[in-house]
Amino acid sequence: MSQTPSAPPPIVFGTDGWRARIGEEYTYDNVRRCAQGVAEWVIEQGTQAKGVVVGYDRRFSSEYFATAAAEVLLAHDIGVLMATEAIPTQVTSYEVVERGAACAIVITASHNPWTDNGFKIKSSTGAAADPGILHAVEDSIVANAAGAPPRRPFAEAEAAGAVEYLDPFAGYERYVRRSLDLDVLNAADMRVLVDPLYGSGAGWISRLLAGGTIVVDEIHAERNPWFGGVNPEPIRPHVDEALARVREGGYDLGLLLDGDADRAGAVDEQGVFIHQLQCYGLLAYYMLEHRGERAPLVTTVNETSMAFRLGTSYGVDVHETPVGFKFVGPKMIETGAMMGGEESGGYGFRMHLPERDGIYADLLLLDLFVRERAAGRSTVSEAVAHLHEVAGPSFYLRTDVHTDRASYPALKARLLAELGEHSPATLAGRAVDRTVALDTGDGFKFWVDDGSWLLVRFSGTEPLVRVYAEASSAELRDALLAAGDRMVNG
Repeated sequence: MSQTPSAPPPIVFGTDGWRARIGEEYTYDNVRRCAQGVAEWVIEQGTQAKGVVVGYDRRFSSEYFATAAAEVLLAHDIGVLMATEAIPTQVTSYEVVERGAACAIVITASHNPWTDNGFKIKSSTGAAADPGILHAVEDSIVANAAGAPPRRPFAEAEAAGAVEYLDPFAGYERYVRRSLDLDVLNAADMRVLVDPLYGSGAGWISRLLAGGTIVVDEIHAERNPWFGGVNPEPIRPHVDEALARVREGGYDLGLLLDGDADRAGAVDEQGVFIHQLQCYGLLAYYMLEHRGERAPLVTTVNETSMAFRLGTSYGVDVHETPVGFKFVGPKMIETGAMMGGEESGGYGFRMHLPERDGIYADLLLLDLFVRERAAGRSTVSEAVAHLHEVAGPSFYLRTDVHTDRASYPALKARLLAELGEHSPATLAGRAVDRTVALDTGDGFKFWVDDGSWLLVRFSGTEPLVRVYAEASSAELRDALLAAGDRMVNG
């Protein structure tokens, strides 16, 4: 007896684009449907004459998925500005701003497993497309589900001059130099190891720092769509090889990138991982102390409490948003914020782009440590210790509880109901001072009596539950995480 096949899952843009497994939901037809949604939105805005930037990463077949998306845009008489090779996601944001394009499409699944690919949209400001744009694209995908989007053969459009190619390195370097003195960094007496995790950021930092006395070595720079068997996310354990290389190789600093180079990370001279919340604190401190900036900070619900303590110390406002740069970028523009960041390691800056840029953030971290040396803190670990003297403690860790896509909706429904109806009165032996349901309806955050917190949140891009804790001690952090794991596992 035959069974009627179930309807495919809807294409939904989560915290940072739409992602799915290649060959299952992530197909050429679905990529074309996404591109159709972008084309209709561009036409509705009356900006088709400005063209759309199309970029892609180093994942399996990304360049071919990018071409498929471009063919749909071209069929709607929208010019395409196409990357000549895999480039960092934020470089497409730069090109949108530089060329005044209508928006950008980026074929990437960022830090997801190698089996996945994805589709990101950047607005005309270079920031991640806001929820309004994404809802319009999703509505178009649903409305056109029954038919195939029109396509114009890429070679034909190319021959007709409707495709322009981008080679953005020189322009991006000039753009970086507007707000950062690369010559000072080039002249630093430091040895730096860079790990781009086989992603599209390979070679960019070493090229930007070439020609001086600083020594920059790079690992995992070749294209490897399998990413060496790890998720290309700049956190442990995926970067443990880099930690060992820094420790054993006598490096002063390690700099990390994710698969599409819009997330940053760092390692001190002892091979100790500097976690993402510390990176946010270091960058905020750098902006406030070393650059003398006095403008708001933007943070997300899963970011560090150090942001608020620094805001109080330096007299600047701090604005908290839901998770995702589709919220952070627009809030930065709205408030004139000097910096915005999120727990995943993505940081954006007013003097650069209102979008995550792992390469630029890594360079700012390098600049911070050069300046801290001049202030008498000779090592990266000393600079991190000084941050905590100024901004307070941050013992942080995140665990990911994985499930499969089929059972994910039921797990989410159960947890949202249980945590909403039966919020705990104590956690890790501490009284719960405050419980907040996230505005996005995808989790709960609990604060205990000393300001430490636990967050249980559903990923918007993968079938997993994230459990986060930031605490005043490592022992309390671990106890909070254990409590969160018990909540998720029933």
